[in-house]
Amino acid sequence: MKAPELDLLEGVEMTNTTEEFSSEQVARTIAAAAIDKKAIEPVIIDVRGKCDYADYLVVCSGRSDRHVDGIATGIDNEVVDMRTCISTEGMANGQWVLLDYGDVIVHVFNGQKRNEYNIEGLWKDAERVHIDVPPELRLTDESYDEPLQF
Repeated sequence: MKAPELDLLEGVEMTNTTEEFSSEQVARTIAAAAIDKKAIEPVIIDVRGKCDYADYLVVCSGRSDRHVDGIATGIDNEVVDMRTCISTEGMANGQWVLLDYGDVIVHVFNGQKRNEYNIEGLWKDAERVHIDVPPELRLTDESYDEPLQF
């Protein structure tokens, strides 16, 4: 005897979106969505084989709490057909938003919070995936030594 809730799925074609797109494709789509929302210095960090919770980390910054929320929402809207967001943290305060897509983790920081948590420094030995970031959205290392000026 089948459980009643399984009858609801009878005849429905089930697809696993995780297998349709590679984790690198998802990370690149996330970075592109962040750039579309004018995120500051998006970076893709390849952590395959270095940790067991993700293949890629995407890190970027916003100029304000509203900008951070807008970037996170834009990213989620862009990848909704590629991956389901397993967990979202920090949307209420806009200082640090974490989006967990299983094999890709996104960190969107508000200004100087990126320096405080230093995700890129923690993974300094991991390779970076090249993405084209427009000059106006780039910051130099020196820019992070001082409070961000927007």
